[in-house]
Amino acid sequence: MASWKHSLPTLLLIFFLLNDGTVSENVGDAEPTDTGGGGGGGKGECEKRWIHIRKLPPRFNLDLLTKCSEYPLFDDFCPYLANHGLGQKTHNRSHSWYRTDPSTLELIFHRRMLEYPCLTNDPSLADAIFLPYYSSLDALRYLYGPDYNSSSDHGLELFEFLQDDSPEIWARRMGHDHFLVMARPAWDFTQPLHNDPPLWGTSFLELPEFYNITALTLEARAWSWQEHAVPYPTSFHPPNLGLLEAWVQRVRRAKRSNLALFAGGGGSSSSPNVRRSIRIECENAMANSTGIDGYESACEFVDCSNGVCEHDPLKFMRPMLKSSFCLQPPGDTPTRRSTFDGILAGCIPVFFEDLSAKGQYGWHLAENEFEGFSVFIPKEEVVFKGLSILDVLKKIPRGRVRRMREKVLELIPKVVYRKHNSSPGLRTKKDAFDITVDGTLNKIQSRLQELPFPL
Repeated sequence: MASWKHSLPTLLLIFFLLNDGTVSENVGDAEPTDTGGGGGGGKGECEKRWIHIRKLPPRFNLDLLTKCSEYPLFDDFCPYLANHGLGQKTHNRSHSWYRTDPSTLELIFHRRMLEYPCLTNDPSLADAIFLPYYSSLDALRYLYGPDYNSSSDHGLELFEFLQDDSPEIWARRMGHDHFLVMARPAWDFTQPLHNDPPLWGTSFLELPEFYNITALTLEARAWSWQEHAVPYPTSFHPPNLGLLEAWVQRVRRAKRSNLALFAGGGGSSSSPNVRRSIRIECENAMANSTGIDGYESACEFVDCSNGVCEHDPLKFMRPMLKSSFCLQPPGDTPTRRSTFDGILAGCIPVFFEDLSAKGQYGWHLAENEFEGFSVFIPKEEVVFKGLSILDVLKKIPRGRVRRMREKVLELIPKVVYRKHNSSPGLRTKKDAFDITVDGTLNKIQSRLQELPFPL
């Protein structure tokens, strides 16, 4: 397939669809108006839920997409922009499966926001202001590109625009009602402002100018004021309720012939770490090739080193469907996209530290429900005390395993991002986007109520 860098009509189409006239026109309405495409959105239903999408110059979003073939670390990022950030279909006849890259969450979220049923063109009547800034794409020039030594400048140009263009929108609540999506872990945006020489990351979340903003990130820090973690996008984006329910039924019927699965990279170094322990135990179990307590195999390892699995869900979804438990160890950071791929496959997650999920995704995975759908094994017990992961898992009664899997199946609609412009029936089930918007509005309202002075 030819690179998109020469496909001007495609880029113009993206520009048109991301700047739907129904969202940006009719400025000056006397009261909030339903300009979204999500259905419903009556005045009563939208009380305290009105959102205004701030119109930003294209240099903050769409212009960044036109450089998709120039980003470092990618041969060509352009194919992952297809279908409003869902990526290309996994095969021509697919209706729900795409080669989705997590870095496109900002684009996916922006497109879905255009369908939100409680949009208003009047920012003074909005309960929250959405900034459609593709921050993680803009950050690439600071993380890997020519502006590496200027990483403390990331975000300043945006703030200057917000101050110069209709400054009363920001000033009304000093940014407390503003939110944006940052499709990377928060750690990538928290380099101290005065590091010399610069270390990893930009300083966007360290800028005093943005202390009050709500950032929706793929991973949050342990004690965060600004950000809240939201699910990594998987490759599954159903357009209607029938396809979602058909997938859940397929997952429910899947034969779980394998006790445990680890799909990931790393673990090959000689230094002690949980991935190395998992890999050694799993490879030893595979070498013995014996069943265990009713399972045909004890463990399967899918080597996803060097990103070979990232855009090919077939490589890991089929093994996940065959496995009862999916091991989710931390890597460079505590969280993994694989956590949500595993839930999608009905594979019970096994965590090794709380920050991998329990301390992250409270809106989507309730902290007090983790024991009902997951297993926790402290990584220190595995790495330094030789605790066998497979021994722990095989001792879990089959009845409890079945109950845990049913809980995992209940989570599937909550952690997937459905396709934009989906059917009315599917919109009756709140997905990851809907839950994120509700959580954001509640977070903003709580923050405003806690302020020592009214804004």
